[in-house]
Parts: sequence; C-alpha cells; structure tokens
Amino acid sequence: MSQLQDQSLRTNFELSKQLQQRSHQLVPGGAHTYAKGDDQFPTLSPGFISHGQGCHVFDLDGNEYIEYGMGCRAVTLGHAFPKVVDAARAELERGCNFSRPSPLEFEVAEELLSVITGADMVKFAKDGSDVTSAALKLARAHTGRSHIAYCSDHPFFATNDWFIGQTPMDAGIPAEHQELSLSFRYNDLESVRQLFANHQDQIAAVILEPAKYEDPQDAFLHQVQELCVENGTVFILDEMITGFRWNIGGGQREYQIIPDLSCWGKALANGFSVSALTGKRELMELGGLHHDRERVFLLSTTHGAETHALAAALATIQTYRTEPVIETLYEQGRKLKEGLDNVIRDFGLSKYVQIHGRPCALVYHTLDSQQRPSQWFRALFMQEIIKRGILGPSFIISYSHSDSDVQRTIDAVEGALPIYREALENGVENYVDRPTASVYRKYN
Repeated sequence: MSQLQDQSLRTNFELSKQLQQRSHQLVPGGAHTYAKGDDQFPTLSPGFISHGQGCHVFDLDGNEYIEYGMGCRAVTLGHAFPKVVDAARAELERGCNFSRPSPLEFEVAEELLSVITGADMVKFAKDGSDVTSAALKLARAHTGRSHIAYCSDHPFFATNDWFIGQTPMDAGIPAEHQELSLSFRYNDLESVRQLFANHQDQIAAVILEPAKYEDPQDAFLHQVQELCVENGTVFILDEMITGFRWNIGGGQREYQIIPDLSCWGKALANGFSVSALTGKRELMELGGLHHDRERVFLLSTTHGAETHALAAALATIQTYRTEPVIETLYEQGRKLKEGLDNVIRDFGLSKYVQIHGRPCALVYHTLDSQQRPSQWFRALFMQEIIKRGILGPSFIISYSHSDSDVQRTIDAVEGALPIYREALENGVENYVDRPTASVYRKYN
C-alpha cells in the first residue's frame, strides 16, 4: 500500500468554502491572479492556503499538501527559505523605500548582470508584465516602428493590451491596439519569415520564451535572431519561466544565444516581487540620462526597488551560486518523471495521462477516451491527487522537494489512477462535478 493511501483522504474544506463565498463579494474572481481562481481547480479542493514551509503548504482546514508549481512557478527554492527570509527581514528593519536610491539597488544589479551573458544594464520592477511591455516600448522607440511579433505557443506575456488583446478576453481593448500585435509559431521558422515578408519595415520587436515544453529545433532561436538582424528588429527573450530554472543564466545561456533585451521575474527572488529588464546598453540607455536621443519613459515604479525584495533577490542569486539548485531541480524532476511514467504505464493509461517538459519544469496532460485534451479529466486528476495530499496544477518541482516528497507524489498518483480509469469507462461526469476552465475564454 502506498504511503498516502493509508491516510485519510483530504475532503474537508469547510472553512475554505465559507471564505470563498465572502471573497467573491470583495475581489473580482475571488483571487488576485487568474491562475489561482476557483475555475482553475476542482470544486473539491482547498480554496485558500494558510502558510507553507519548503514544498509543504497548509490550508485553512488544517490539511497538508506537497505543492508543485509553487507561487505560479515563482517559488523555486521553497516557501520561507531561511536565507531569503533572513535577508528580507534584515532590510525591512532598516526601512524599505526612500526618496533616493539605495546602494542595494546597484549591488543587486551587479550580481544579476554577472550571471546574464551579454547584458549591460538592468531596470527593476515588480512583475513580469511591467518589464515585457517596457521592452516593447524600448524596441518601438529604437526602431520607430509600431508592430510587434510574439510567439502564440507561449501562453502568457503580459496583462497589457498588446498581448491580452490577442486572447478571447479582449473586452475593453481598442481594435487599433490589437492590430499592432502579430503572432508566429514556435519552431516554425517559416511563420516568422512570413511575418517579415508581409510587414516589411514595420516590426519593432520579436518576443518569445527561449522554450516551453520542447527545446528549439534546428537552431530556431538563432535563426529567428538572424531574421531580426536582417530586418532591423529587436530580439527579446522572456525568461520568466526559464530564468533560474533551465540555468542560472536562463534559457539564453542554456541555448547559447544573446538577445537584445531579456525579461526576468518569478524565481529571481523566490516569490518576492521583483522583475527585471536587462539588455544592451544602446537600447537600455534610451530610458536614462546620458544620451541625446528622444527620452523614453521606460520604467518608473514607486515600489520597483523596495530594499527587502531586492535583498531577497540577492540572497536567491547567491544561493544559486553556492548551492546545487539547478542540478537538484533536474535530478529530482527526473526521479519524479520516471516514477510517474512507470505507474501510469502499469495502469495502461499512457495514452491518457502524459508527463511532458524538462525535468525541472514538468507538466501533465489529461486526455479523454478519444485521446483529446480534456478539462473534465484535468479536474478529476487534480481532485484525486488533492485528496491524497498533492496540490499540483503541474509537477514543476522546487529545490525543497525531497526524495520522500517525490515518492509520496508518485504514490498519490498511483492512488488516483484507478479512479481515472473508471471514469474513462463510466463517464467522467460521474466522478467530478465540473471541469476546470481556460483562463482565456470570452464568457464565464
């Protein structure tokens, strides 16, 4: 019997349900991040997390879980990681926001730039949308062009109009803004060539993640960069996911490519709110004081350089330098994938439950009896592993996941798979009350 199957299943969410009813009266959607909303999880799941330590979290009803994809992938070292918390606490006791810059801003700038090959300057902000949109503004100012091209296979770049206007949730976004954004496919160089052919001398920037679930094929990143050079277009890499996970220097170091600009966040400060735009001096300096070109209002955020958050970023980077963080993410991820693949195969469900991605960033796909992607089966799978102590919208691992945590996760999936198999035979609607949903949908 698995280690989790002999424990009582987690099905009591009474306090969470009570607060959920109130939360929707106060906060649109009941959460401040769409990915954390009720529609992204099965009904039978914790509505709120009280606290966490390492990779373990606790809900309002006292249920304990091993968590994956922690903090929308921002918590890579672990919750309340001591070195990071201690560094942030020390700065809070000295004040966190002043009328002139803190020296810490430049210490962190030097530390971050030291791990990003080819980047000369950095500007800090609070979230990823700030810096991806700032990168596009720089590119437009530098080139004098208006159109941008983004990779449609990468699910999120910003809350700003240039990106959200391309999703079904485009309400409130002027059509003229939407028309300036063009899309291409990952590992499809011809789709990029076609954009340049159809919009000659119009594209200011190309933005994409270095990778998502598959690596670049046939030097795709380098060939896209060559097209950008040929067409006078700024080449931007979004390192929100790949940064400090694929490699301490991000996907760009992993794939040996130097972009014009790159955007960082999430794991940069282990959950504290820090993002960064880095890049070549000729572009970045447009937002500065030492040039004779037209000024660019780049990034100017009241809280962008709060000292406690920057101290957390500094401690995080230094932890990556001195401890085997990246190596551990890959090692534990490989153990997890091997174990999950084995139990899925043992139940004859390899066509229906699939584990994809790099070992450091594993996700699962849930398919129905016709082997089509299914939100109903995603809800069922999440429900059943939640019952067994795993809170996993993905299987994206952290530095804090031990061998025991990995094995308990495998055991929990082993306990969930018989239910999945029954649902394939008898109808999933008999096992879960509603599907999860895509964030990007026109109507509720």
